[in-house]
Amino acid sequence: MISDEQLNEYRLSGEKIRVIRDALESNDVIGMVIAWDDSQVMIRRPNRRVVKLDRNYIFQSNNEPRRNIFG
Repeated sequence: MISDEQLNEYRLSGEKIRVIRDALESNDVIGMVIAWDDSQVMIRRPNRRVVKLDRNYIFQSNNEPRRNIFG
């Protein structure tokens, strides 16, 4: 689970992040952190839609190469 400090860092910098939900790269969510609570994070995608995601997904900077954790 991503920490509150890391989420706040992403929010303040305005950096685009990648949320890895499964093994398919096409299912990743890319956007900016706008809010969070104990179990969910709200991400604003480039098309301005807001998505609520579970905090247990993998969060990383979009500038980094995608992590392959599923094999």
